[in-house]
Amino acid sequence: MENRAKSDMTEVIRRRYDRTSIFYDWMDRMISPELRKKALSQASGKVLEVGVGTGNNFPYYPPGCEVTAIDFSPGMLARARKKLHLARAPIKLLEMDAQAMDFPDNTFDTVVATCVFCSVPDPVKGLAEVKRVCKPNGKIILLEHVRSESPVIGWLMDVLNPISLHLIGSNINRRTVQNVISAGIQLQKVEDLRGKIVKLIVGTP
Repeated sequence: MENRAKSDMTEVIRRRYDRTSIFYDWMDRMISPELRKKALSQASGKVLEVGVGTGNNFPYYPPGCEVTAIDFSPGMLARARKKLHLARAPIKLLEMDAQAMDFPDNTFDTVVATCVFCSVPDPVKGLAEVKRVCKPNGKIILLEHVRSESPVIGWLMDVLNPISLHLIGSNINRRTVQNVISAGIQLQKVEDLRGKIVKLIVGTP
Protein backbone atom coordinates (compact mmCIF):
# COMPACT_ATOMS: atom_id res chain seq x y z
CA MET A 1 0.00 0.00 0.00
CA GLU A 2 2.85 2.41 0.86
CA ASN A 3 4.61 1.76 -2.47
CA ARG A 4 1.33 2.34 -4.32
CA ALA A 5 0.86 5.67 -2.52
CA LYS A 6 4.40 6.78 -3.43
CA SER A 7 3.85 5.72 -7.05
CA ASP A 8 0.61 7.71 -7.16
CA MET A 9 2.38 10.76 -5.70
CA THR A 10 5.13 10.47 -8.33
CA GLU A 11 2.48 10.62 -11.04
CA VAL A 12 0.82 13.63 -9.40
CA ILE A 13 4.16 15.49 -9.22
CA ARG A 14 4.94 14.54 -12.83
CA ARG A 15 1.67 16.11 -13.99
CA ARG A 16 2.34 19.26 -11.95
CA TYR A 17 5.79 19.67 -13.50
CA ASP A 18 4.37 19.09 -16.99
CA ARG A 19 1.98 21.94 -16.23
CA THR A 20 4.60 24.26 -14.77
CA SER A 21 7.15 23.59 -17.55
CA ILE A 22 5.56 26.50 -19.43
CA PHE A 23 6.79 29.05 -16.87
CA TYR A 24 9.52 27.02 -15.13
CA ASP A 25 12.32 29.19 -16.53
CA TRP A 26 10.90 32.15 -14.61
CA MET A 27 10.80 30.11 -11.38
CA ASP A 28 14.29 28.74 -11.94
CA ARG A 29 15.87 32.19 -11.88
CA MET A 30 16.49 31.77 -8.14
CA ILE A 31 19.59 29.79 -9.20
CA SER A 32 21.86 32.37 -10.82
CA PRO A 33 24.28 31.63 -13.68
CA GLU A 34 27.13 32.21 -11.23
CA LEU A 35 25.85 29.48 -8.89
CA ARG A 36 25.31 27.06 -11.76
CA LYS A 37 28.83 27.70 -13.03
CA LYS A 38 30.25 27.23 -9.52
CA ALA A 39 28.58 23.84 -9.20
CA LEU A 40 28.94 22.48 -12.72
CA SER A 41 32.56 23.51 -13.20
CA GLN A 42 33.33 20.61 -10.83
CA ALA A 43 31.74 18.04 -13.17
CA SER A 44 33.97 15.79 -15.26
CA GLY A 45 33.93 12.60 -17.28
CA LYS A 46 30.70 10.69 -17.73
CA VAL A 47 28.05 12.89 -16.11
CA LEU A 48 24.46 12.23 -15.06
CA GLU A 49 22.17 15.20 -14.49
CA VAL A 50 19.15 14.18 -12.43
CA GLY A 51 16.06 16.31 -13.02
CA VAL A 52 17.26 18.31 -16.01
CA GLY A 53 14.17 20.53 -16.04
CA THR A 54 14.20 22.86 -19.02
CA GLY A 55 17.96 22.58 -19.55
CA ASN A 56 19.20 25.71 -17.80
CA ASN A 57 22.44 23.98 -16.79
CA PHE A 58 23.49 23.12 -20.36
CA PRO A 59 25.82 26.12 -21.01
CA TYR A 60 27.84 25.47 -17.84
CA TYR A 61 29.13 21.95 -18.42
CA PRO A 62 32.87 21.99 -19.14
CA PRO A 63 33.98 20.73 -22.55
CA GLY A 64 35.10 17.13 -22.25
CA CYS A 65 32.07 16.03 -20.24
CA GLU A 66 29.69 13.45 -21.68
CA VAL A 67 26.28 14.21 -20.18
CA THR A 68 23.19 12.06 -19.78
CA ALA A 69 20.29 14.16 -18.48
CA ILE A 70 17.06 12.67 -17.13
CA ASP A 71 13.67 14.00 -16.09
CA PHE A 72 10.34 12.33 -15.37
CA SER A 73 8.40 15.17 -17.01
CA PRO A 74 7.89 15.01 -20.80
CA GLY A 75 6.98 18.70 -20.73
CA MET A 76 10.32 19.62 -19.17
CA LEU A 77 12.25 17.42 -21.61
CA ALA A 78 10.51 19.00 -24.60
CA ARG A 79 11.73 22.42 -23.49
CA ALA A 80 15.20 21.12 -22.66
CA ARG A 81 15.61 19.81 -26.22
CA LYS A 82 15.31 23.38 -27.48
CA LYS A 83 18.41 24.37 -25.45
CA LEU A 84 20.75 21.58 -26.52
CA HIS A 85 22.50 23.96 -28.92
CA LEU A 86 23.70 26.02 -25.93
CA ALA A 87 25.83 23.17 -24.56
CA ARG A 88 29.59 22.86 -25.00
CA ALA A 89 29.43 19.13 -24.21
CA PRO A 90 27.33 16.35 -25.79
CA ILE A 91 24.05 15.80 -23.95
CA LYS A 92 21.62 12.88 -24.22
CA LEU A 93 18.09 13.37 -22.83
CA LEU A 94 16.09 10.50 -21.34
CA GLU A 95 12.69 10.28 -19.64
CA MET A 96 13.32 8.54 -16.33
CA ASP A 97 12.29 8.60 -12.66
CA ALA A 98 15.11 9.52 -10.27
CA GLN A 99 13.69 7.04 -7.76
CA ALA A 100 14.19 4.06 -10.11
CA MET A 101 16.94 4.70 -12.65
CA ASP A 102 17.62 2.30 -15.51
CA PHE A 103 21.41 2.50 -15.22
CA PRO A 104 23.79 -0.18 -13.93
CA ASP A 105 25.65 0.36 -10.67
CA ASN A 106 28.81 2.50 -10.81
CA THR A 107 28.05 4.05 -14.23
CA PHE A 108 28.90 7.75 -13.82
CA ASP A 109 31.97 9.75 -12.81
CA THR A 110 29.82 12.70 -11.69
CA VAL A 111 26.16 13.00 -10.71
CA VAL A 112 24.63 16.48 -10.67
CA ALA A 113 21.26 17.85 -9.53
CA THR A 114 20.06 21.43 -9.11
CA CYS A 115 16.85 22.07 -7.17
CA VAL A 116 15.61 18.52 -7.72
CA PHE A 117 15.33 16.77 -4.37
CA CYS A 118 12.74 19.27 -3.21
CA SER A 119 10.29 17.59 -5.60
CA VAL A 120 11.25 13.89 -5.63
CA PRO A 121 8.43 12.21 -3.64
CA ASP A 122 10.87 9.95 -1.77
CA PRO A 123 14.09 11.99 -1.65
CA VAL A 124 16.13 9.44 0.30
CA LYS A 125 15.24 6.74 -2.24
CA GLY A 126 16.23 9.08 -5.08
CA LEU A 127 19.51 9.98 -3.38
CA ALA A 128 20.23 6.29 -2.77
CA GLU A 129 19.84 5.80 -6.53
CA VAL A 130 22.32 8.65 -7.08
CA LYS A 131 24.77 6.84 -4.80
CA ARG A 132 24.19 3.55 -6.63
CA VAL A 133 24.87 4.82 -10.15
CA CYS A 134 27.91 6.94 -9.20
CA LYS A 135 31.31 5.27 -9.39
CA PRO A 136 32.98 4.60 -6.01
CA ASN A 137 35.62 7.26 -6.72
CA GLY A 138 33.09 9.60 -8.34
CA LYS A 139 31.59 12.90 -7.22
CA ILE A 140 28.01 13.92 -6.34
CA ILE A 141 27.20 17.64 -6.75
CA LEU A 142 23.87 18.97 -5.48
CA LEU A 143 22.73 22.60 -5.62
CA GLU A 144 19.53 22.60 -3.57
CA HIS A 145 17.21 24.97 -1.74
CA VAL A 146 16.42 23.76 1.77
CA ARG A 147 14.43 24.59 4.88
CA SER A 148 15.80 27.67 6.64
CA GLU A 149 17.66 27.16 9.91
CA SER A 150 15.97 30.30 11.25
CA PRO A 151 13.12 29.26 13.61
CA VAL A 152 10.77 31.92 12.24
CA ILE A 153 11.54 31.50 8.53
CA GLY A 154 11.63 27.72 8.90
CA TRP A 155 8.19 27.79 10.53
CA LEU A 156 6.87 30.01 7.74
CA MET A 157 8.24 27.61 5.12
CA ASP A 158 6.47 24.74 6.89
CA VAL A 159 3.20 26.69 6.81
CA LEU A 160 3.53 27.59 3.12
CA ASN A 161 4.82 24.20 1.97
CA PRO A 162 1.40 22.62 1.25
CA ILE A 163 0.60 25.51 -1.10
CA SER A 164 3.90 25.17 -2.96
CA LEU A 165 3.51 21.40 -3.21
CA HIS A 166 -0.04 21.67 -4.54
CA LEU A 167 0.63 24.41 -7.08
CA ILE A 168 4.10 23.49 -8.32
CA GLY A 169 5.04 20.07 -6.95
CA SER A 170 7.99 21.43 -4.95
CA ASN A 171 8.60 21.17 -1.21
CA ILE A 172 10.20 24.33 0.16
CA ASN A 173 11.04 22.85 3.57
CA ARG A 174 13.12 19.78 2.79
CA ARG A 175 16.11 19.01 5.04
CA THR A 176 18.21 17.86 2.13
CA VAL A 177 21.57 17.65 3.89
CA GLN A 178 20.07 15.16 6.36
CA ASN A 179 18.46 13.26 3.48
CA VAL A 180 21.86 13.00 1.78
CA ILE A 181 23.35 11.53 4.94
CA SER A 182 20.39 9.14 5.33
CA ALA A 183 21.00 7.87 1.78
CA GLY A 184 24.54 6.87 2.74
CA ILE A 185 26.35 9.54 0.71
CA GLN A 186 29.59 10.74 2.29
CA LEU A 187 29.66 14.52 2.64
CA GLN A 188 32.80 16.32 1.49
CA LYS A 189 31.53 19.89 1.62
CA VAL A 190 28.35 21.80 2.42
CA GLU A 191 28.53 25.46 1.41
CA ASP A 192 25.82 27.93 2.40
CA LEU A 193 24.65 30.20 -0.39
CA ARG A 194 21.93 32.84 -0.59
CA GLY A 195 21.16 33.17 3.10
CA LYS A 196 21.68 29.49 3.87
CA ILE A 197 18.47 28.58 2.00
CA VAL A 198 20.49 27.43 -1.03
CA LYS A 199 23.30 24.99 -0.36
CA LEU A 200 26.04 23.50 -2.51
CA ILE A 201 26.45 19.91 -1.33
CA VAL A 202 29.40 17.86 -2.59
CA GLY A 203 29.84 14.22 -1.66
CA THR A 204 31.01 10.78 -2.66
CA PRO A 205 29.18 7.43 -2.71
